[in-house]
Amino acid sequence: MKTALIVIDVQESFRHRPYWRTEELPSFIANVQSLIDACRERRIPVLQVLHRELPDHPDNPFAASSGLVRTMPELKLAADAVFYKSVHSAMLGMAPDGGTLEAWLRHHGVEEVLITGIRTEQCCETTARHASDLGFNVRYVTDATLTFPMQARTGRTYSPLELRERTELVLDGRFAQIVSTAQALS
Repeated sequence: MKTALIVIDVQESFRHRPYWRTEELPSFIANVQSLIDACRERRIPVLQVLHRELPDHPDNPFAASSGLVRTMPELKLAADAVFYKSVHSAMLGMAPDGGTLEAWLRHHGVEEVLITGIRTEQCCETTARHASDLGFNVRYVTDATLTFPMQARTGRTYSPLELRERTELVLDGRFAQIVSTAQALS
């Protein structure tokens, strides 16, 4: 089964959001880099998706004009293809030539995707669900995703660990196989 690695939203924009935290960044970057390197060794395509949104104003860290819609410098990534999205699902990301990520995967005979990136419970989870619904096998590499504390309407704050556990709960066996970085390519 032909596989591709999708690296979602690992971009400088997030450092400019009030919820940004660095505690888990080193292990996240190490895990994503490990997958990129292993995929390169096995000739598995590595696809990058970056989030851009309006308004296109330099004060918006997700706007093209901010200069922040670029790979975090800690990550060494030379993607086989780059896509830009303005929605949660990376499957709808567009290449500069106008083709979607989904179209790229189908054109290259990819049947299985490895999901990594930022944020665990948002764009990564949405992409996993969407890819599954489109008929792709999905391996969700939870320890190669990153998220930040979130506060519920009740006032309770959920930790990144709790958010990852919740994401694993709702995806596992329904939309994806949950794997660690060490298991992702086995």
